[in-house]
Amino acid sequence: MNIKALGLSLLTAGLLSATAQAADYKLTVPHVTNIDSYNHQSLLVFKNFVENHSNGAIEVDIYPSGQLCGTARECLSGVQSGIFDYFQTTIPELANYWAPVGAFDLPYMLPNDRVAECVYDNEDFLSDVRDNLLEETDNLRLMMVSNSGGWRNFATTNKQIKSPEDVKGLKIRTVPAPTQQELVKSLGGAPTPISWPEVYTALSTGVVDGTKNGIVDITTMKFEESLNYIILDGHAYMGGVWVMNNDRFEAFPDDLKRVIIDGVAAQNQFLRVYPKWKEYDAYETFRKAGGTVYTPTPEEKKAFQEATAPVRDFFIDQVGEPGKEWLDRFESEIKSCEAKLDADFIKASE
Repeated sequence: MNIKALGLSLLTAGLLSATAQAADYKLTVPHVTNIDSYNHQSLLVFKNFVENHSNGAIEVDIYPSGQLCGTARECLSGVQSGIFDYFQTTIPELANYWAPVGAFDLPYMLPNDRVAECVYDNEDFLSDVRDNLLEETDNLRLMMVSNSGGWRNFATTNKQIKSPEDVKGLKIRTVPAPTQQELVKSLGGAPTPISWPEVYTALSTGVVDGTKNGIVDITTMKFEESLNYIILDGHAYMGGVWVMNNDRFEAFPDDLKRVIIDGVAAQNQFLRVYPKWKEYDAYETFRKAGGTVYTPTPEEKKAFQEATAPVRDFFIDQVGEPGKEWLDRFESEIKSCEAKLDADFIKASE
């Protein structure tokens, strides 16, 4: 090695060492998807923002592909206990910790992206959710509800679904959450809980006949190699819930708390745009693999809504009065947002 190269090497090592020494705080962030996933990419946005805007006082270490925890439940337990600091889960998975939040994942509640984003941008609403989640779990702090891959649809290997009757007898992969399983049961299917890293194998080996995912998730994980049909029934907005260990968050001084919150906001912008941007390519990938995409008529979608109406009663029976109260609150927020967007439309079209 020549003197110049040696000098550059030593300088680089010195800068790396200085950076490491400058990091007063470290955030350990696991996730169970691969590095091509939107979750991983969004965490790079978060990492870039937080490390730069804290002048290196905060270091964000990301561990993809289940390196530290293999399932959402394991990862959430790790965040709750303080082993990990920050993690993304789904609303039905979080309901295993605070059951009333399952109201937000009942079928056919949110009509479109704009209403969903309006609801989850209401800080008064989110603050109440945050307080209740903290009270129930002691240490899981809600940071945001973003998008987790678009809208959940039924996708199948060998049979095109066009009506509720078409689901009868099919083994459909679900997350391990009672409401999601009851949704499949209400349509006559057999819900089959399978952890996310195992879904590819379950589809390819015939353990299940289909799954309930957004098209971006399907092609990111190469499920189109087994799935041949999808119906765009949009039975659920795929709300991605990001939680942080509350003790960890409270340990930051106020100026760095602000950096964390702003970093989460930057990450949220990416997550909401990503599925809208990627859907075109994802549908093209699905079709090129031989897949068929079916959009239900309004009458067909209404049939799904009517067939799954009992899921609401099931949820209330399971969760009780707190579940009903939060369901009523959620519906009220949806109506308020719909009214606001209607008023915005009138002003914009004048």
